[in-house]
Amino acid sequence: MAKKSIIARNAKRERLVALYAERRAQLKSEGLWEDLDKLPRNSSKVRLRNRCQITGRPRGYISDFGVCRNVMRDLALYGKIPGMKKASW
Repeated sequence: MAKKSIIARNAKRERLVALYAERRAQLKSEGLWEDLDKLPRNSSKVRLRNRCQITGRPRGYISDFGVCRNVMRDLALYGKIPGMKKASW
């Protein structure tokens, strides 16, 4: 599981991205790059990192489910994901 501080930092970035989204889009469309530079760095969408909603793991993220591969496997084995089962042949 990821450190709580890393998860909190990413959550803070998500809030900043949502807060400044309209302003950033407006400045980009007008071409005011100097004013765009004055906004917080963490308000940029590219600084977000996809993380597992359960463990906070940044790698092996499956966007359809919002969880990492390890958690998805466990959920599938316990029947928590409808229609998914472990393959066997």
